[in-house]
Amino acid sequence: MELSPDTTALVLIDLQRGIVAGETHPRPAAEVVANAARLARRCRERGYPVVLVRVDPGPGGILFPRPPADRPRAPLDVPPDWADLVPELGSEPGDVVVTKHQPSAFHATDLDLQLRRRGVRTIVLGGISTNVGVESTARAAFDHGYALVFVEDAMAARAPELHRFPVETTFPTLGRVRDTEAVLAALESSA
Repeated sequence: MELSPDTTALVLIDLQRGIVAGETHPRPAAEVVANAARLARRCRERGYPVVLVRVDPGPGGILFPRPPADRPRAPLDVPPDWADLVPELGSEPGDVVVTKHQPSAFHATDLDLQLRRRGVRTIVLGGISTNVGVESTARAAFDHGYALVFVEDAMAARAPELHRFPVETTFPTLGRVRDTEAVLAALESSA
């Protein structure tokens, strides 16, 4: 796998206080964050754009979609720091921070503009949760024509099967599924 800082960006989904506080599978959120932080550090060192995406549901969850559903999500009443990015990511001034109000990081945000202005054609993707924010963003990225690299051990979901199904079934049809070590090696060997 070849990656280039001229055409590749790391995009991390919802690694924020309120999201990482919940139980995750197949690995704990702390492990996901540690792998994501390693990737972010290496990307910054090698000149790759780093995009940190957070979800802000707004007061009382007013900004998050609530269409009629068989299993509607409970209304969100979140503390003030719920949407703060976790400090382990080491956010730097050159990072792009995107705030979304729904699962996809592309819908009603400037993510596509931020990526295209930087010449990005490949997205290295991780975050929580695999089957919601990551998958929704991946499907939109695919629709926008981006190549995708999914970092399997830099993502997790609320239940094992919610991680396993997209990683084994959906993601291989949208891009390449790799682990943190494989992506770090590709970043290190980049021109």
